[in-house]
Amino acid sequence: MSDALHFLTIAEASRLIQSRKLSPVELTQAFLTRIAAIDPALHSYILVLGETALAEARQAEAEIMAGRYIGPLHGIPIALKDIYCTAGITTTAHSALYANYVPQTDATTVRLLRQAGAIVLGKAATWEFAIGGSSFDLPWPPARNPWDLERDPSGSSSGSGAAVAAGLCMGAMGSDTGGSIRGPAAWCGIAGHKPTYGLVSRRGVLPLSYSLDHAGPMCWTAEDCALMMSVLAQHDPQDPASANVTVPDFTTGFGGGLAGVRIGVVRHFFETDAPAEPEILAATEQTLAAFRDLGAVVSDVTLSPFSFYDGIATIISRSEAFSIHKDTLTASPEKYGAYGRQRLMAGAFFSGTDYVNAQRHRAKAIADLAVTMQDVDLLVFPSARRTADTLGTNGMAAKAAPFYNRPFNLTGSPAVSVCNGYSETGMPFGFQIGGRPFEDDLVLRAGDAVERTLGTRTRRPTLAAA
Repeated sequence: MSDALHFLTIAEASRLIQSRKLSPVELTQAFLTRIAAIDPALHSYILVLGETALAEARQAEAEIMAGRYIGPLHGIPIALKDIYCTAGITTTAHSALYANYVPQTDATTVRLLRQAGAIVLGKAATWEFAIGGSSFDLPWPPARNPWDLERDPSGSSSGSGAAVAAGLCMGAMGSDTGGSIRGPAAWCGIAGHKPTYGLVSRRGVLPLSYSLDHAGPMCWTAEDCALMMSVLAQHDPQDPASANVTVPDFTTGFGGGLAGVRIGVVRHFFETDAPAEPEILAATEQTLAAFRDLGAVVSDVTLSPFSFYDGIATIISRSEAFSIHKDTLTASPEKYGAYGRQRLMAGAFFSGTDYVNAQRHRAKAIADLAVTMQDVDLLVFPSARRTADTLGTNGMAAKAAPFYNRPFNLTGSPAVSVCNGYSETGMPFGFQIGGRPFEDDLVLRAGDAVERTLGTRTRRPTLAAA
C-alpha cells in the first residue's frame, strides 16, 4: 500500500485510519519521503516540518489506538499556505520582508485543524503577500506546475495547488481575494473551494484585502474540501467579518444526483466578454451535459459584463492592499519583489472617491445577483480562459487575464473549482460552480457529482524524483 498512499483522497485515507488499517505515522512518512524526492524540482514548500509532523502523527496514532478517534481529519497530512500564522514557526508570506517573522499564536483555522487531528507537513509556497506573481527575485523560488514543470501553477496559493496535485499533501489551506484558491485549482487540476465570505475565519491569516479575502481548502476532490469545511466553518468572534450562522453538514447528498437543481450558465462571460479557448468551450459543453444527466435543469442566465465585476474588484483590492502595505512599501521597497511592489503600489493611484463608488457598485452587484438567483440555485462557467501559462510570463498582469474568478469574491458567494477535463497536451481544465451565500453544501455537492460523472479524478501528474 505504501507506494500509493500519497494518492489516496482524504475520504479514503480517513476510512482506513478509522478502521485501523492505516497508520498515521506510515502515511505521514510516505508524504515526507515523497516531498524529499519530488519537491526539489517542484518548490511547492517553503518549509517542511518533518520532525514535528511525525510527532503529531505518533500522537494521532496513539489516540486512535486508544479509541479516541476524532473525525475524518484525524491523522491526515496537510499543508498551509505560508500566510497562515503558526505559533513558533516562521510565516514568511514568501517575502524577504517577513523572512524571520515568527508568530506567537496559530491562526484560528490552523488551531481548528490541529484540534481535528490534522498533521501539518509544512508551509507552502505562495505569491509574495498573496499578490506578487510567480517571481524569481524572492528568497525562495516560485512553485511550479506538476503537470508540466515549465508551466505556472497560478496563484496566489501556488504551492498549495501544486502540492495537492503532486501528492505532496492530502489537502491544503489557501486564500482567495480575486481567485487565489480557484486559479491554482484550475491550472493544477484539483478542487478548490472559496467559502461564503464570513464562513471561515481569517484571523491569523496575513491580510491582503479586508473586504475580499477568503480562507478555504484545496484538495484533490470536492468531497475532501467538504470534509475540511466541516472543521473550518466555525464562528470566530475575533474575526470582525465572521458570520454566526448554522453550519450545514457539508457532505449531505454526496454520491447522488442533482435532480431538480436549477443551474444557470453565465455563457456571455466565456463566449463574448472574455472568450475561452476552444478546448475549454468544448469541455464546458460536456460538463453541462453531465449536469443534465444528473437530473439538473440547465439554462442560460445573463449578469453584468465580466469586466464590470473585474474592474470593481480591482479597485477595492488594490486600494485595501496598499493601505496595509503603505508604510513598509515606503520604508523598505527593496524588500519586495518587483511584481509584488508594482501590484501593491497600484493602489496608491485610486482615490477615496474611486473606492467609495466601487463599494456602491459592489452593493448593486450583490443585489442584482440575489435577484438572478431567485430563478436558479447555482451559477456555472469555466474557471479559466486557457490552460496554464509558461512560468514567468506574468499572465495575471496581462490585459486579458486568464481567470473568471472575481465575481464571486465581489459578491462573497461560495464557489468551487473542480477539474472537468484535460487538453490534448495533458493540461487540466477547471470548471466553476457558485451558489447563494451560505449554501456551500449545495455548491460542493454539485462539484462532487460532476467529478464522479466526468471521471476526472483517476489521472495524476507524473513526476520523477529530482
